[in-house]
Amino acid sequence: MKLVIVTAVEEYQKDVLTLFKNANIEKFSSSDIDGHKSDSAILMASNWFSSGKGGSQSSMFFSFTEDENIDTLFHLIKEFNKSIETNNPLKAVVVPIEKSI
Repeated sequence: MKLVIVTAVEEYQKDVLTLFKNANIEKFSSSDIDGHKSDSAILMASNWFSSGKGGSQSSMFFSFTEDENIDTLFHLIKEFNKSIETNNPLKAVVVPIEKSI
């Protein structure tokens, strides 16, 4: 079992749900996050009292799942990223689990 984490801009949230389903990952969690690029962080730091949001509305999805599901998911994400026309591809990482309860 491993932990897979996927981040996506708000525009692709429904697509990620479809990719998880197609990879047989039926149990997962998600969280709304703000995505930042390093130059945005510098601008935010220079404007300490900024009232506006500096990041892009994004989501993070994560699931504890088996290797074969992750392999399928990564294949699907690679294909998905080839088809998009924006500069915001889906990002995914895998974290091995040493212990779990």
